[in-house]
Amino acid sequence: MKDIIVIGGGIVGLSTAFSLSRRFPQANLAVLEKESGWAKHQTGNNSGVIHSGIYYKPGSLKAKFATEGSRQMIQFCREHGVDYDQCGKVIVATKQSELPLLENLFQRGMANGLDISLIGEEQIKEEEPYVKGIKAIKVPQAGIVDYKQVCERMVHDLTQRGAELHLNTEVKQVMQHDHNVEIVTDKKTFQSKYVVNCTGLHSDRVTKMAGVEIDLQIIPFRGEYYELKPEKHHLVKNLIYPVPNPDFPFLGVHFTRMIGGGIEAGPNAVLSLKREGYKKTDFDVKDLSEVMKYKGFWKLASKYWKEGAKEMWRSYSKKAFVKSLQELIPSVQEADLVPASSGVRAQALQSDGTLVDDFFIVPSKRSIHVCNAPSPAATACFPIGKAIADKVPELEMSPRIYIHS
Repeated sequence: MKDIIVIGGGIVGLSTAFSLSRRFPQANLAVLEKESGWAKHQTGNNSGVIHSGIYYKPGSLKAKFATEGSRQMIQFCREHGVDYDQCGKVIVATKQSELPLLENLFQRGMANGLDISLIGEEQIKEEEPYVKGIKAIKVPQAGIVDYKQVCERMVHDLTQRGAELHLNTEVKQVMQHDHNVEIVTDKKTFQSKYVVNCTGLHSDRVTKMAGVEIDLQIIPFRGEYYELKPEKHHLVKNLIYPVPNPDFPFLGVHFTRMIGGGIEAGPNAVLSLKREGYKKTDFDVKDLSEVMKYKGFWKLASKYWKEGAKEMWRSYSKKAFVKSLQELIPSVQEADLVPASSGVRAQALQSDGTLVDDFFIVPSKRSIHVCNAPSPAATACFPIGKAIADKVPELEMSPRIYIHS
């Protein structure tokens, strides 16, 4: 009998286990992950940005957790020898019509307690010489990090604290009883007093497995990237973002210097035909049929069809993708870019077509379900993990058995 089982070995699941191991140091704790390694999905397929919290509505969990999380992430990296660089970024307005949106974003950042500044054309050139912009927000708090390394350090810490870590263990059933939870996997059946569901792209399915009713479904959006050829790396010093389109719930294509070297350009945002669909050709009948049958998807599509069509066009037209990038750096050419890996975002969508914009955590009798943890979840993983751990009730812990050879 385990005291607590965390399902999901991405950065949110591991940070939750990390916090649980501190709140309940005597707990018999286990983490289950279906893949052969940690951080194989959303965590391991993002561009590694440490977000500042500037984009998020003041008072929201996203705003609170991102600002706290960026500080805690940097502290963790310093203490555990993880590669990071608090390099800062610029959010650039390229035309007059974007100036009111830039000002609103600046006020939001100030309300979230960030030390940011508005800069003009000359200062933009000082920060990013190849960028063409008329005004920008300079955000010193933003940075880049290797989130896989962060996960590796947490795994090491959890192992040292006696947690059981199970890879290649896929959950098939979750059954909540009065005094325990039964978790059937493809390897064995686990019994636990409490369960935390951090399964990302499959979080809605695991929640429903546990008998918890929720009015949402995960819709997978693939973000496709290009990478600048090495001889063009000089075009980007750090992080360059556009002013977000208020009519679309994504940040727009941008340039990101990566901690391991290289410059990413992207992403777009297109519907993935498979929950773990990292390639255009990836397809799953069950995954796609769930999307097509969900009335919330069609309500979303009717609202954003114009923006969605542009994203699809950019997915299949490199010329269109490059044209978007040229709004920020006019000298970028098609020949400067090569295709890079993609990521898939697990976006929770309600049946009325409303995108779940904030983190969404659902408690039950003997379980907690993290049903929406999109960006900036990696940045915010430590405060998210602590918030989840704090919701776990006090348990009568099973005695730890130590065998001495």
